[in-house]
Amino acid sequence: LSPMNLYITQKKKKHHKTYFTEVHGLPNISPLVRSVEETPEPIPTTVKGTIPSWIHGSLLRNGPGKFEFGNQHYNHWFDGMALMHRFQIVDGHVTYRSRFLRSDSYKQNSERNRIMVSEFGTLALADPCKNFFQRFLSRFEMIKPTDNASVNFVKYKGDYYVSTETNYIHRVDPDTLESKQKVDWSKFIAVNGATAHPHFDPDGTAYNMGNSYRNKGAFYNIIRVPPERDGPEDTLEGAKILCSIAPHDKSKPSYYHSFGMSENYVVFIEQPIKMDLFKIVTGRLRGKSLNEGVFWDPNQETTFHLIDKHTGKEMPVKYHAKALSTFHQINAFEQDGFLMLDMCCSDDGQAINNFLIQNLRQSGDALDEMYNTMSRPLPRRFVLPLNITNETPLEQNLNTRPDSTATAVCRTKNQVFCTFEDLHGEDLKDYGGLEFPHINYARYNTKPYRYYYGCGFRHLVGDSLIKMDLESKRFKVWQQPDLYPSEPVFIPSPNAEEEDDGVILSVIITPVKDKSTFLLVLDAKTFEELGRAEVPVNIPYGFHGVFNSSTFTHY
Repeated sequence: LSPMNLYITQKKKKHHKTYFTEVHGLPNISPLVRSVEETPEPIPTTVKGTIPSWIHGSLLRNGPGKFEFGNQHYNHWFDGMALMHRFQIVDGHVTYRSRFLRSDSYKQNSERNRIMVSEFGTLALADPCKNFFQRFLSRFEMIKPTDNASVNFVKYKGDYYVSTETNYIHRVDPDTLESKQKVDWSKFIAVNGATAHPHFDPDGTAYNMGNSYRNKGAFYNIIRVPPERDGPEDTLEGAKILCSIAPHDKSKPSYYHSFGMSENYVVFIEQPIKMDLFKIVTGRLRGKSLNEGVFWDPNQETTFHLIDKHTGKEMPVKYHAKALSTFHQINAFEQDGFLMLDMCCSDDGQAINNFLIQNLRQSGDALDEMYNTMSRPLPRRFVLPLNITNETPLEQNLNTRPDSTATAVCRTKNQVFCTFEDLHGEDLKDYGGLEFPHINYARYNTKPYRYYYGCGFRHLVGDSLIKMDLESKRFKVWQQPDLYPSEPVFIPSPNAEEEDDGVILSVIITPVKDKSTFLLVLDAKTFEELGRAEVPVNIPYGFHGVFNSSTFTHY
């Protein structure tokens, strides 16, 4: 961003320790959320600089790529049809291809050239081909879950799937991006959906979370999927519910996008982003989409639930914190009787309803105002004491870790109130905070670590790449005008000895016509650019991805 058209001030919102970076002169980014054509056959890219020859594999990414059918438009960024991307890297050369997921939602919408299936922020209108009585009755039907799996690539039993947060995932060919099989979680275990952010043990065992809705209300469920297939047709066979947790309010369970995991525990964060089940169930009758039933309740505390991965039992101690919202965790690890939970969080939970497409396509003062009213996501650490007993003293800080400013105070038996410590210096706020965090997952997930990577958000989407050093709280930045990076993905070097021996991959897109979209390769240690592979087609701003390598195992 040019210093001529942008200035930054810091302000502190009244009554809240919520920092906002006030920005003026934000450029319009509407081309980043426009529909594009797919590129089903691999096309060459133009490499500038050097792509290390040891990188062999594919960066697989997922995100919305089509925002209308006919004259009907989606309302929310999460609604767009899933477009899968593959950057194949071999011997310093890169090819690109993309395909729309052939979900039932995509096929039905395409056949009728209108929105036939409701999405998170868009309610499908009644089919005009039905008679009046049929259209009237359809208002009393529940909104059917979409299979538009646009959020992430995930791996179960060695196979790649694309996922959203409903009960449907799709097995895809990671080379051709062809849709192979639609898989329904509810055919294997009693859940109505699962997150797009599973965690993995070193042996490939997957853990996830999903809600179930029963006669007695909603439940949160911890899911475990075995690492191996029993046969070539296996998908989710052998998946089990490890534990079910009752919400604080069964009619208004929390929304969650992901969860934390240490070596021995799954950490579920019950946050005050709530789902009003009555509003969601009656949405079609009231003419409202699903997102109308999601709301932020700042009067509720955040609760951390710990579930023992080995026994499946929820720990009796509940850890509480002030109201906060989180979409992505950075890492969690156990040390000296404490569990460190690191995550990106905001002091406000309105973000999920801010990402309407009309907001992302704003310009001028309206765009500035939208951005300046949003709370920034900041990396924070909670320190949870594990050894709570009847003899644990009340009303004193149990966090005895040196150099830690987080607190944990036992209020009553089995109830600990926690405050966080910042995993950043004050200067990170000048970059709009940090989201889309990533670490050297293969070697340091669930372990003490030093570095994490993410996107700075001095716009509604990421506009910089950041490497944070937890020891010094200092960071390195990659940022260039009119370029918007995607989630960084870390790949370790062969025979890597240090945590940051490797490269960072990120897809960089731009709304400016005379600039190119490209795959960026950074030296993870120095954060200097090694090379880029320019793509001759437009790519929309996406969500998440993974690196698929034949040499290393990455989850």
